[in-house]
Amino acid sequence: MVQAALPDLVLAYRRTGVVALNVISAALDTDARTQGAQVHFARDAGAMVKAILDAQAAGRTAVCAWSFYSTDFDDCAADLQRVRREAPGAIHVAGGVHATAEPRATLAAGFDLCALGEGETTIIELFAALREGRDPRALRGTASLDEAGGFVSHGPGERRPLDDFPAFNLRYQKCNALEITRGCVYACSFCQTPYVFKAHFRHRSVGNVREHVRAMRAMGGSGYVRFVTPTCLSYGSDDTSVNLAAVEALLAAVREEIGASGKIYFGTFPSEIRPEHVTPAAMEILRCYVDNRSLIIGGQSGSERVLLATRRGHDVADVVRAVEVAVRFGFRPDVDFLFGTPGETPDDRRASLALAERLIGMGARIHNHSFLPLPGTPLRDREPEALEPEISGAMLSLAGTGALYGQWQAQRIAADRLVRARRAQRPPGSS
Repeated sequence: MVQAALPDLVLAYRRTGVVALNVISAALDTDARTQGAQVHFARDAGAMVKAILDAQAAGRTAVCAWSFYSTDFDDCAADLQRVRREAPGAIHVAGGVHATAEPRATLAAGFDLCALGEGETTIIELFAALREGRDPRALRGTASLDEAGGFVSHGPGERRPLDDFPAFNLRYQKCNALEITRGCVYACSFCQTPYVFKAHFRHRSVGNVREHVRAMRAMGGSGYVRFVTPTCLSYGSDDTSVNLAAVEALLAAVREEIGASGKIYFGTFPSEIRPEHVTPAAMEILRCYVDNRSLIIGGQSGSERVLLATRRGHDVADVVRAVEVAVRFGFRPDVDFLFGTPGETPDDRRASLALAERLIGMGARIHNHSFLPLPGTPLRDREPEALEPEISGAMLSLAGTGALYGQWQAQRIAADRLVRARRAQRPPGSS
């Protein structure tokens, strides 16, 4: 078989999609059929246009990879139209949680393919198919529209062990927080993670994490390590239990590799700790190894009823206890709260505000969020509850003192945009 040149990979390299794009671009180098593909890290539409035209001038196909959250979809769709207009002929592939959960709407916006679920194997097979002259629309892990505009899906991409693929792009020295766990056994009704990546944990091995840290140091990296995980103290566990021996083995290995002068950030952005996992034994381990003095704890609500309805798996007492223990061990808890969940009542919101004020008095800060009807979740078709003026006013007052922070106001606007888009997709006459 006569093979074409490998396509160029043009990444829509934006803030929210950077980690995913680093990972899928690095995956190409793990397969002999796709090793060495040229990658362009385009930070805006103009840079994407230039990269596409350069690839085409060299006689190569350009594959543009996009990864975005639901809140970024409109902006990405607008950029896509500009790129298509100024540099026609490229193949545009959308991946990530939004494209997986809303493939029809994503394709209708002008993308050629959606990569469904996990993208590492899918991107390899897509590049191999293009090089060999095969139709990428027939691949597992993709969705597309046929010539009549009908929706065609070949199901989610293959799920493989995290150790099979790099956590960042070493060839281009694009480092990022290390993903140590994918999937989540906690099926919180407002969260996309367990519904896109399945409700079980897959962990990157300690040895593999060690290799990544060693590579970061060898390339003269920043000297600090962060982790991507839905719940950091679940590392090494297959269920809701905590495996502190596995957590300590991970942190000890990273400390050994990064040295005394390096920094380890664990239990803070971009991950969090579940409140029932905050125990004296766990805090003793973290105090020994990590450099962050703040911890993000997922509290979400001060209403027992809301916690039960959203399947959080903990109660209010767990949140209070977590803050008390964290403070006692020298950490400042930043407690996540979520306001406006569908079905939430004024009494529920007052209970949450009261709990937030209590936790602030104990030494915590509040990381405030507004409910978003995210695609792929059980609450995707529900609308956020309105906040009473006194609740919003109290939040603003707390924010003015520095005791509360977060993107909750911008998220209210984003939620309204998602609701309007969802309504526009409904058939006429439907409720």
